[in-house]
Amino acid sequence: MNALRNKVQLIGHLGADPESKDIDNGKKLVKFSLATNETYKNNAGEKVTETQWHNLVAFGKIADVAAKYLNKGSEVVVEGKLVTRNYVDKEGVKRYVTEVQVSDLLMMGSKPTS
Repeated sequence: MNALRNKVQLIGHLGADPESKDIDNGKKLVKFSLATNETYKNNAGEKVTETQWHNLVAFGKIADVAAKYLNKGSEVVVEGKLVTRNYVDKEGVKRYVTEVQVSDLLMMGSKPTS
């Protein structure tokens, strides 16, 4: 059961091209946003779609794959864990960021043409 304590699974589309950055020891860090949609009918019987945006971060081989093959609009399935970090901005205010640290990535849809 320990593996289920902090586990996230999402299916969605990238909101922008991944941002890639080299970090320590030649490893790669990739950040990207993912939109997930939930559709339901409201009390009036109208179809409503709600979109949630998720910030994702990937390291190592998964980051290499994301940087090489993913683009804005790509449909992916990701699995990972929630991580929260903090930093001090330029104005000296402590900020908190919650991200999904991706441990597994599956690309959906058709193969890219390039």
